[in-house]
Amino acid sequence: MTSIGARLLRTRWFVRAPITIFRARLGVLFGGRLLLLEHIGRSSGRPRYVVLETVARPSRDRVVIASGFGAQAQWFRNLTADPRCRVSIGARYRVAAVSRVLRPDESAVVLDDYRRIHPRSYRNLGRIVEEATGTGIEAVPMVELALSP
Repeated sequence: MTSIGARLLRTRWFVRAPITIFRARLGVLFGGRLLLLEHIGRSSGRPRYVVLETVARPSRDRVVIASGFGAQAQWFRNLTADPRCRVSIGARYRVAAVSRVLRPDESAVVLDDYRRIHPRSYRNLGRIVEEATGTGIEAVPMVELALSP
């Protein structure tokens, strides 16, 4: 039986709902825990939007996100094709950024820190990712976003 969390992650209206909040410049309501990623479609060339949870925030200008649906996630594939993007997080709106896929050893360090700092969230997220994708959280690709100052 699939959990409600895993089902919600596959429900388009649910995962797209926060986009409106970010577009209204109210991203500060999420306190930096969520961000709006604006990326360019690799085939269409059109802007695409997705709201993602931050996994780490090593500095004001660096954010790490995880591709819970793996390398097949559209936003991940788009950033692989063109790493230039825009990020809205906290009070910052549409800041230019460049993405970089973390190496497995870098991802492991980020994930270990996340597990230590947010043990309950880690357990819940790990369970949801595994139910939704059949892959353990340790296998999901991590992406660092370097925001322009």
